[in-house]
Amino acid sequence: MKQLAILGSTGSIGQSALAVVDAHPDRLRVAALAAGDNAALLAEQVARYCPEIVGMATAEGAERLSRACASHPPQIVSGPEGLVAVATHPSVDIVICASAGTAGLEAVLAAIEAGKTIALANKEVLIMAGGIVTEAAARNGVAILPVDSEHNAIHQCLHGRAPAETRRLILTASGGPFRGRSASDLTAVTAADALKHPTWQMGRKITIDSATLMNKGLEVIEAHWLFGVSAAQIDVVIHPQSVVHSMVELTDGSIIAQLGVTDMRLPIQYAFSYPDRWSGPLPSLDLARTGRLDFEAPDTGAFPCLRLAYRALEAERSLPVVLNAANEIAVARFLQGRLGFTSISHVIERTMAAHRPAELATLAEVRAVDGWAREYAQQIVGGLELKV
Repeated sequence: MKQLAILGSTGSIGQSALAVVDAHPDRLRVAALAAGDNAALLAEQVARYCPEIVGMATAEGAERLSRACASHPPQIVSGPEGLVAVATHPSVDIVICASAGTAGLEAVLAAIEAGKTIALANKEVLIMAGGIVTEAAARNGVAILPVDSEHNAIHQCLHGRAPAETRRLILTASGGPFRGRSASDLTAVTAADALKHPTWQMGRKITIDSATLMNKGLEVIEAHWLFGVSAAQIDVVIHPQSVVHSMVELTDGSIIAQLGVTDMRLPIQYAFSYPDRWSGPLPSLDLARTGRLDFEAPDTGAFPCLRLAYRALEAERSLPVVLNAANEIAVARFLQGRLGFTSISHVIERTMAAHRPAELATLAEVRAVDGWAREYAQQIVGGLELKV
């Protein structure tokens, strides 16, 4: 029986993780849960899964949760320290980090130091502190298992292969709702347009990142840290059917691909079961019904965020932190209807240009750069805001 801590249990990934628990009650148990502000849904999860410890982002949220769980109260904690307590609870074997934003960084590092296996669904952890996190994992003998469908696919393709056998990684991207549009076509698109993802049901911020191709750019940076390859060894290809989740080209030119239905329960279950494989509740992929599989090069002219991510990775050091922070600020304003879609990349590029990359050895240094980038991006956004 593997004991789980789910950080971000009320989000889409967290709920999919609980669905995997439901499918394997003899193999998986929920020992700890943490959520942001949705106390009502978290209370339902507490009643169903009976975790030993539960965390909320704020003390006010913890109070609401306590009232909702009066008949079956677990240990309830709150704030960043509470998230660390959830991630490091003695009963926990595997921590799935599906919390949004940067809040999970300290908790993941604490879990690594406590020897927990990490199932990583949060991009910011490696974007902001990839060197710090991977060094800590190596030092503690802790596995970081990717949950993102693309990195999970690459992990499966690389399983049992020596690093010297790999020539390049090929990340697939759906292309989002605006695939094929020119830069001029994108000036008037709205948040409602951008949230209509063609193949995946995801949270609002990551759906916008998919529309700008920033999500794929962040995945390029993640792949560097997860698999120890350079930017030059990571390619992106647009694949609108989202059936091939990613590929690996070996040194002899052979390409190994992982295919599957578009359901996040599949990579989550793989991370929970690894190194074993379990039968699951999902249907088999029907290749005959799937039909054609298309691939095309990404248009970095219309979608410059992907190019900016490669630039950040090539510079390494602190520039990926700046990229991520500026993107979060710009996307938030776009979702509010106060910033144009094409201005997102403009905010990011100007913030990156104003920053002098530096080595980051501690989380305090990471947080300092992150704070500077957010403040600078806010100033740029202020000059670009739309009248509403």
